[in-house]
Amino acid sequence: MAGENVSLFFKLYCLSVMTLVAATYTVALRYTRTISTGDLYFSTTAVCLTEVIKLILSLGMLAKESGSFIRLKSTIVENIFSPTELLKLSVPSVVYAIQNNMAFVALSNLDAAVYQVTYQLKIPCTALCMVLMLNRTLNRLQWFSVFMLCCGVILVQWTPAEATKVQIEQNPIVGFVAVAVAVLCSGFAGVYFEKVLKSSDTSLWVRNIQMYLSGIVITLAGVYMNDGEKVLEKGFFFGYTPWVCFVVFLASVGGLYTSVVVKYTDNIMKGFSAALAIVLSTVASVMLFGLQITITFASGALLVCISIYLYGLPKQDTSKLSWQDKNTDTESKQKLINV
Repeated sequence: MAGENVSLFFKLYCLSVMTLVAATYTVALRYTRTISTGDLYFSTTAVCLTEVIKLILSLGMLAKESGSFIRLKSTIVENIFSPTELLKLSVPSVVYAIQNNMAFVALSNLDAAVYQVTYQLKIPCTALCMVLMLNRTLNRLQWFSVFMLCCGVILVQWTPAEATKVQIEQNPIVGFVAVAVAVLCSGFAGVYFEKVLKSSDTSLWVRNIQMYLSGIVITLAGVYMNDGEKVLEKGFFFGYTPWVCFVVFLASVGGLYTSVVVKYTDNIMKGFSAALAIVLSTVASVMLFGLQITITFASGALLVCISIYLYGLPKQDTSKLSWQDKNTDTESKQKLINV
């Protein structure tokens, strides 16, 4: 997988990590916004704190990659604080900041399972951005799976499943619009960042640091514009509980960890991970939030899981098939000549 000769146990470990991070983050965030007792925290501060932790962790990874303090200092001075490069990486920083804030808005208005299914729209959004920005091509099966995924999401949103244990006022339309914005941001920012990475030999951790530096400035501006007066009055960490800290931990440490182990996985494994995350989120939603599963939700979720699997199937190598077909045709013609 991905050119790495690793054991089946380690591959299953990677699959488990990706699945648990995706499912747990969604459910825990939903819990802190709807069920958790106490004062509600400011979501903008959580997004900002996540960027700070990611920056610190990326600096640690760059230090490990550099091998010495002198080399680390040289890398930081020469590569990181380049105005042009910082400006270039500020684009995905702005987009990711919007995406992360939209996740809080969405999970304040949609159940975790509904969000998890709907968020898979990031696949067609990413595919479209790859076609337009990286000149990639999709085969017929992938286009069919994209269409199937969209149909599945429509079914899920047609009659939204209700959570009986959630007492706060919710607006499913606002939630869906927030998810739509988040998936558009996810698709564009992911492909843009990939294009920046492939445009030079600069280290991944250097690029991450540049992006998180811009991200901290942008998210701090978001805190000031949305909750500035309240933060000054009540404090940056107002409403923080162990559950909120856990959400921040998953958003930062879990996300970076998944990006490290993802090189040991292939598209099929990622598809299984996304499908399992949907199943786990649904089970957790039934237990924690009293989610009432409808036929349309179950059908839509099943379609989404199947489409994710189909989209991740490796492209068939037709070169060998065509060579074999040519040989078969030649043999057939030879037999006809002999007859």
